[in-house]
Amino acid sequence: MGDVLAGIHATWEFESDALVIRFERGIRTPKLFQTLRERRIPYEALASVALTPGKRGTVVLHAAPRPGADPLMEAAAGQLKESCDPYRLVLPADRETRAEYYRDALRAILPPEPGVAGAHGPGGDARHGPSGGFGPPDGIDEIDGIGGIDGPGRTADEGAGGCAGAVTPADRFLVAPPSGPMSFKAYDGRASFDGGSEVTFRWSSTGASSAKWKAGDQTFPVRSLCGVEWRTPDVFDGYLRLVPRSGEPPAARPDHDPASVVFGLGYGPVHESLPFAAAVLAAIRASDRTPVPVGARTPEVVAERIRHLGELHRAGLVTDEEFSAKKAELLAEL
Repeated sequence: MGDVLAGIHATWEFESDALVIRFERGIRTPKLFQTLRERRIPYEALASVALTPGKRGTVVLHAAPRPGADPLMEAAAGQLKESCDPYRLVLPADRETRAEYYRDALRAILPPEPGVAGAHGPGGDARHGPSGGFGPPDGIDEIDGIGGIDGPGRTADEGAGGCAGAVTPADRFLVAPPSGPMSFKAYDGRASFDGGSEVTFRWSSTGASSAKWKAGDQTFPVRSLCGVEWRTPDVFDGYLRLVPRSGEPPAARPDHDPASVVFGLGYGPVHESLPFAAAVLAAIRASDRTPVPVGARTPEVVAERIRHLGELHRAGLVTDEEFSAKKAELLAEL
């Protein structure tokens, strides 16, 4: 077990090759943290670390991931509220000195900022940080002059790794995505992901638009997708959209797009829809890149679509001509 730094809502454990973040499950803990529970962040996935003053007698230790390293943060695309950032550790102000030590220890591991000579500072080590490890030396209350990444005369923002723009983006995800089958209720339907190969949208009889009802419930093989767009439900027009590899332009409005589900008050909350988006995005990146026809369906799926089409026809929502044409299209997909 590595050294531990306990904060408000989370605890950071410093292992030899990774930062393990464990979130509390208390009533005051943000729901996203409770959903994530624990995250293992390899040090190579980090771009920078900083220590800044917080609110109401606190300090904040903030580690930022490299671009492209964490599927959760890639899906979030900068839309998370500060209080829901899983890379922020809020600490009581009396732990500032200890937090400074771990900031410096982490910085000693990060790639040096280009052009900074002696980036690891006296006493620092590129792999193990100050003093050759994370454990604070005896007398941590007097470590102000300890040899770390900042070194004598450095300010908190001048150390190596303090600038995310100097870090090379990761060419693959280095942080594990949320795992397992998952689903959430959107305003116009339910989104489900089997955990690896298929995403399904089933429309609500009350919230879905006529365009989505005519298209029918949707099943998307992961291999037919190239990306995920997540717009936070904290804004008026939040949605989750699947981006097809075919390059076909989406409908102008997500509520008319069968490849999208829209959010609303109480529908698609961040702690459900964001891990979902991250898991699908990671599955897309891991999938075989061989193109497959987006419209390809199994016989079972085609039969279900034809059954649904028949229901719409009997209800008078689809004309005879539309029914015949769409049925022919579906049969041609076999």
